[in-house]
Amino acid sequence: MRVTAVTCVKNEGPFLIEWIAFNRVIGVTDFLFYSNDCTDATDRLLDRLAALGLVVHLPNPAKGRNYQMEALKDAKRQPILRAADWVWIADVDEFLNIHVGEGTIPELVEATGNPHAISLNFQFFANDGIEAYEDKPVIAQFTRSHNPDIWCAETAQEVKTLIRKDFPVKYYGAHRPFMKEGLTRGERPVWKDGSGRDVPWKFRAAANKRRIRKFPAKGARDLATLNHYALRSLDSYLVKNDRGDVNRENRDFDDTYWRERNDPAWQDLSIQRYLPRLRAEMAALMADEEVAALHAEAVAAHRATRDRLMQDPGYVALAARLRALPTQSPAELALRDLIGEGAA
Repeated sequence: MRVTAVTCVKNEGPFLIEWIAFNRVIGVTDFLFYSNDCTDATDRLLDRLAALGLVVHLPNPAKGRNYQMEALKDAKRQPILRAADWVWIADVDEFLNIHVGEGTIPELVEATGNPHAISLNFQFFANDGIEAYEDKPVIAQFTRSHNPDIWCAETAQEVKTLIRKDFPVKYYGAHRPFMKEGLTRGERPVWKDGSGRDVPWKFRAAANKRRIRKFPAKGARDLATLNHYALRSLDSYLVKNDRGDVNRENRDFDDTYWRERNDPAWQDLSIQRYLPRLRAEMAALMADEEVAALHAEAVAAHRATRDRLMQDPGYVALAARLRALPTQSPAELALRDLIGEGAA
């Protein structure tokens, strides 16, 4: 089974080796990376991995537009995608946590009955008071999240989707594919959630203008979920804020983004069963001296950016503000205040 992961990156150098190694462990065989405006050795690390035959690395084709969507349009034409049995579109802070068997994509496909698509719900992992960036696996450091069934005040949560080669794709979305129009009943794809159930029809048949990319998470995670480490350490979050969002131009992260994702109410260690295999695969990738040197350069650049930001009074204030924020989301606090007023 050939599984191709597609992702867009900008200054993700310190995290590339872990993400590639993890995906190789779960059964990804090929990687298509698009990069833009990198200053931390991300692009040169990917070039070295490409020279070793481990990834395909292309410059992002977008020119002042939506980076991710322009890349996905281009990806559809690439030979590496055309040759894939399955396509996995995900970001470098997202890890597919498969609960069945040894935790591989072929096992997940079998457990869900080999459908045309499998959409997996997000589970946002909190910063949980971890301030310092460390060059250690992210999945080992961050273990707490919101209740998996409820994020902020929402029971319907966003997804990312594994897509089989014969899915009738009109175009790839970052979260789910969109179907061609005019399909007969027999041509409609079989589309499952992370428990092997049919996804809701409203999600499947969403009009393009609505771009529905979520459905209820309760009961949808028996076979797999998507661990999303959107915050990581405070250091890394500040560097991420300085970098901006790879997916869109001129979008910053604010208090709301942090507060909505920093709920540590729930501990989930299930992904850590991958750690022995992950560390072995990371060591194999880092056995190449140039890869190891470029990874070290990216780590040093990450720390240097953190140090530069900490000389900026605005970032010092932002770090202090983030430390002081409550770990309940704005929606949870509003609900609590409403209940309190009702009780009074």
